Amino acid sequence: MFASIGALVIGALIGVRHAFEPDHLTAVTTLVVETRSARRGAALGALWGIGHTISLLIVGTILIITGTTLPPAATAAFELCVAAMLIVLGVRSVWRAFRDDPHAPERVHRHGGHAHVHVGPSPHVHIAGRTLAWRPLVVGLVHGLAGTGAITALVFAKLPDAASRVSYIALFGLGSVAGMAIATGVAGASICRLADGPRRRSVLAVATGLGSIVLGVVWGLPELAAL
Repeated sequence: MFASIGALVIGALIGVRHAFEPDHLTAVTTLVVETRSARRGAALGALWGIGHTISLLIVGTILIITGTTLPPAATAAFELCVAAMLIVLGVRSVWRAFRDDPHAPERVHRHGGHAHVHVGPSPHVHIAGRTLAWRPLVVGLVHGLAGTGAITALVFAKLPDAASRVSYIALFGLGSVAGMAIATGVAGASICRLADGPRRRSVLAVATGLGSIVLGVVWGLPELAAL
């Protein structure tokens, strides 16, 4: 019993550390660069963690109930989806940086049923709207799918019954929510200080975008060869 409790606690701690893996941080950083505060950055990271946990719980529970593990080909396919997502997020970040050039001409900007005109980039980011709220959640869902195989194999090896295995995955997921919220909160606060103007923010968006593209290519090539 005590061994199982210890394993569950360790699962939560491993979940916190899991949030800091390079593909996770790179993907979310391309979104955090659009935020304006630590609180919004933390909220974005928490949404990523929720999506990540949903995938782990759904697929992991199915595998635990059926007593099977994820086939290697499926694992490679999910990892390839992560690579593709990193590339798409990187391209999007670079595109937005050039689109939001502070020297761009005035343009009409609409949201919430209202329209106004401003020069260059929008001075605000729409966090409450569905588009931005769903994006980190979807990113988390994809990352969760890619991690399902490894985490399920681990709980089969370490824990004796289905209930403790599902509990481990749930606590692992909650740990990842906390870990990513902390990471993105710190990132959001740092961005506010380092990129305090449109030009610096655009440069940072290009840098994070290019980094995401490079990591996506490096991440995807081995998985492509494995299919």
